[in-house]
Amino acid sequence: MPSFDTKSFGRIAFETRDTIEFPRGLPGFEDRRRFVAIRQERARPLVFLQSLEDPGLCFITAPVLAVDPRFRLKMSEEDREAADLSSVRRPRIGKDVWALGVISVRETGPTVNLLAPLVINLRSLRAVQAVMRDSAYSHRHALPEPAEAVCS
Repeated sequence: MPSFDTKSFGRIAFETRDTIEFPRGLPGFEDRRRFVAIRQERARPLVFLQSLEDPGLCFITAPVLAVDPRFRLKMSEEDREAADLSSVRRPRIGKDVWALGVISVRETGPTVNLLAPLVINLRSLRAVQAVMRDSAYSHRHALPEPAEAVCS
């Protein structure tokens, strides 16, 4: 089983088959294409996307349905193709894809990007950041107050 040294989690072991690939990279990080998802029970529902090419690059994300249970995903044909998704029907969150919003921490409080979620094909683990044009969602959607703190 391969392993990788990270800045935030120390040495992590992962299965090669669990590697998430962003064929186009991510905006601002186009040369970072391989990630693994790290989930910790005490930090649920957060998902940490750790780069396998940069030990210091880790995105804090949350499933979009945990933020907005009525979230409606829209993907362009180009994004569907990059994520290896069929264009016949809309991908279903939780069945066909995993949709995660990247969290940003600001002075006014944490926000999550629902305008451009990270969409991961659950079968192939190919992924894209799907910018949803003409959407009512925001790239700075306020996160609800947690019932209890995740970090101690």
